[in-house]
Amino acid sequence: MSTSTDLAAAHGSQEQGQGQGSSERLDVAASVLALLADRTRLALLHRLGAGEADVTSLIEACGAPRTSVSQHLAKLRLAGLVTTRRDGRRVVYSLRHGHLRRLVDEALNVADHQIGSLPPHD
Repeated sequence: MSTSTDLAAAHGSQEQGQGQGSSERLDVAASVLALLADRTRLALLHRLGAGEADVTSLIEACGAPRTSVSQHLAKLRLAGLVTTRRDGRRVVYSLRHGHLRRLVDEALNVADHQIGSLPPHD
């Protein structure tokens, strides 16, 4: 099963909780987190959380070479985490859903707490 199919299936199994789909749901969540466990992909997703962008804007935002950014975007697109649309000759990328933006934001908030020795809170 492809990662994008896995992600769609996991979204549909949210209501299953501890039932039959929870193992698959955990597998898909782990694959999403594995994709986020790369600095360049995390930077790309963080930038896309602010709104759609073309490759040139994404290169500037993450500071990686064009070939690297293109490869990371391809992985994110194949996983179903980002979508594309054409704007003339440009390809414009955006996050597939707000869940991903919030997940990236929370990961960065955890980093802020660890870097700044901030107190825990809910």
